[in-house]
Amino acid sequence: MRRFAAALALSAPLLAFCAESDLSVNARLLLAARNSDAGLDDWVAELLKRGADPRAADRIGKTALDMARDGGYGAVVALLDPAAPKPDLRRLAYASNEGSASISVIDTATDKVVGTLHVGRKPRGIAVSPGGTRLYVSDQVTGALLVHDLAADAPVASITLGKSPEGIYLSPDGKRLAAAVEENNLVVIVDLEKLEVAKRVKMRGENPEHAVWSPDGRWIYASSENADSIDVVDVAAGEVVASIQVGDRPRGIAFTPDGRKAYVAAENANLVAVIDVASRTVTRRIPAGERSNGVTMRRDGQRAFVTSGGKGTVQVIDTTRDEIVAETPVGKRPWNMALSPDGGKLYVACGRSNAVAVVDTSTNAKIADIAVESLPWGVAAPGPAR
Repeated sequence: MRRFAAALALSAPLLAFCAESDLSVNARLLLAARNSDAGLDDWVAELLKRGADPRAADRIGKTALDMARDGGYGAVVALLDPAAPKPDLRRLAYASNEGSASISVIDTATDKVVGTLHVGRKPRGIAVSPGGTRLYVSDQVTGALLVHDLAADAPVASITLGKSPEGIYLSPDGKRLAAAVEENNLVVIVDLEKLEVAKRVKMRGENPEHAVWSPDGRWIYASSENADSIDVVDVAAGEVVASIQVGDRPRGIAFTPDGRKAYVAAENANLVAVIDVASRTVTRRIPAGERSNGVTMRRDGQRAFVTSGGKGTVQVIDTTRDEIVAETPVGKRPWNMALSPDGGKLYVACGRSNAVAVVDTSTNAKIADIAVESLPWGVAAPGPAR
């Protein structure tokens, strides 16, 4: 029963109804299948164990399987029809819901939630291997990096990071991972082949939140909440070799694909600092939205996307001119983002909306809202490692 505990917060009366109603198990199965976006997929499994018939239909002839397919509830479809084709792992995205201890699985072809994973007690940072076969999650409660096999839906490893880990990022070759560990003021580098910590690097700034690799894998830029600068880690040396002043409370970081520039959101300064990587100097500070936060780079490097937690928007920076050229309303407290595997869509975790907004990266228009569970922190999808 632990797997559907999160549903209590979302739909306690409905969950109780599925459990205790005098209706037949078939009627309750239809109800659960119709409402699986409320986290009732585990009750579908339970009702099937109690003898519910997946072929039973409602008054208009729709079966539970029909309802699950109509709603795009892939986890329920798999329960009702084990022979149904499974989604291609390479096209799935994952949203970490820190408020409900869950991971929402999104099919980027349909922009529907097709399943729910329960990895960690308070999942925050999230990353996916380039081939889509492994999920990496930082769990704030246990202070661990959790490694999950997506093909088998099974845990692989738990690697101790420290107190309150946050953002995690894959190296360009996908063989290592950098984790920002807030309360220990560390960036921890994990060897993903050996599944062990390779280095622990002490930061100059306090409460690091993001630790992003340069495209050549030589540097990690780390932002710390209680600072006005980012720390530059020499990966080979395993130490901080420079700090670059950007603005109060730096947050998200993204590099251009050629590695020449980095864009850093400064939340309290309401700006995005543009860094020349070679000289380690800020070449421009772009006024941005209130509480600028997450930063993600379009695959061609021509646009940088920045969330504004205060305005509820994503702002779009033309990286040639280093100017904001568009702004897209997305939802309440947009935070961290990820591109779809093909780069055509941007998935934005909107924490206070309990949703992931979908933005077309060519038109900058919002094209969908995907209801997820409580307080989504970030999104990850397969693609080029970053």
